[in-house]
Amino acid sequence: MSFPRLLELEAEQTQEERQAELENMEFQVLRMRENIKEISKKYDIVGIDQTKQDNWVIVFKDADDEKGQLMVNDCAGPFKGHWDSCMQLEFKDEQTVHIADIKGPEDQGYGSILMNYLKDLVKEFNYQYITGDLVERDWDHLNRLTYFYEKHNFNVNVDPNQQKGEIIWHGDL
Repeated sequence: MSFPRLLELEAEQTQEERQAELENMEFQVLRMRENIKEISKKYDIVGIDQTKQDNWVIVFKDADDEKGQLMVNDCAGPFKGHWDSCMQLEFKDEQTVHIADIKGPEDQGYGSILMNYLKDLVKEFNYQYITGDLVERDWDHLNRLTYFYEKHNFNVNVDPNQQKGEIIWHGDL
């Protein structure tokens, strides 16, 4: 939870509610420490962040020259060897990272956290583009996907007749 949010809640909450919030935050920090130890045995830790529900998450990656994964572990629970959300990536060429898939529960803020870290990594490694495809299996949640990608400054092109589309983000924009 951010400091300004804590101050805001302080005015709205009872002493018992503030105490419960503090205990939850302390628990997550302790869990984060343990999860970082476990995750770092196998993966590269990229950072920590908070979800829109104020849960602490650990962002980590696993990559080779052709493909990779950017993953999130929510510190509300223990790390049991798997991620809570994952962005699967393909390195198409020296300029382009392609999003092959995003997996995990919706409306938790994980996708936005992963996208922000992906953009940072793309810039750090001098890639110019992030691309992705919208395919038939995405059609039942196309509006949500379009909103998500546009929120993250992607150009979204959709062909409703063919039930396919593409996304592209240019790092210089």
